[in-house]
Amino acid sequence: MTRLSADPLAQYATNPRMSEADREALRERLGLNDPLPVQYFRWLGLAAQGDLGYSFFSKQPVAKMIGERLPMTLILMVTAEIFTIIAALILGIVSALRQYSLLDNVITSISFIGFSMPIFFIALGLMLIFAVQFKEWGLPYLPTGADIWDQKNPVELIEHMILPVSALVIILSAGYARYVRASMLEVLGLDYVRTARAKGLSNRAVIFKHALRNAALPFITLIGLDIPFMLAGALVTESVYSWPGMGRLFWEYAQRGDFPVVLGVLLIVSTAVVLLTIVVDVLYTFIDPRIRLS
Repeated sequence: MTRLSADPLAQYATNPRMSEADREALRERLGLNDPLPVQYFRWLGLAAQGDLGYSFFSKQPVAKMIGERLPMTLILMVTAEIFTIIAALILGIVSALRQYSLLDNVITSISFIGFSMPIFFIALGLMLIFAVQFKEWGLPYLPTGADIWDQKNPVELIEHMILPVSALVIILSAGYARYVRASMLEVLGLDYVRTARAKGLSNRAVIFKHALRNAALPFITLIGLDIPFMLAGALVTESVYSWPGMGRLFWEYAQRGDFPVVLGVLLIVSTAVVLLTIVVDVLYTFIDPRIRLS
């Protein structure tokens, strides 16, 4: 579908110095005249050898382009995921322990609002308030990725991470908190939790040692499925904040019909899906002793 969505040679269509014969010769040299299955298996054979080809547009090796963008995506996504997990666990556990209370209703309402908002709305809203309005009001404002900054400078890196990380944490933790709350409520009503309380264990031990370990299983599954797709970069967030990551790379070159780059990013994501699924299965054995014993 991606291959049929755009012509990779459309960038040359308006070039007066390039004739139709030149474009046809280039198409033949790039193998674009071959049937799609032939093109795909040719690419797959080279990819199996570590060769992801060259970008049609930049003429650079795709592996090099991904290697330059991947660290920035990992920095952004790992930071966002850490804060998301912390926020989701706190909100979900507190909401479950105070079921139907005012605090539970407030957390639930905020979670629904955050989960329902599109990411571009949150990203643009944070930029409008903390970057544009704060600057107009003469207050300390947060920079955006559109500014010229040194990516190797840790201070500037952290400053430019605040807004995109906040946007991701708001929308991700809202959904995660609902999963944690539902799982905790289900576990807290089970017999072994009541038995642990009857033995005189402290509330902290019952919650964190007994209830949370089992309640965390669906949560870990959700995280394991989300992380691989985050490797592709939060496409909208990276585009809004001009963050130099894989999501922005994917979007920029997909619009140009640069299929070697698109396929290279998708290959990384697909591989991560398989590996993270295995990692999640292994983590189950450490968290749930029933799985380990069986």
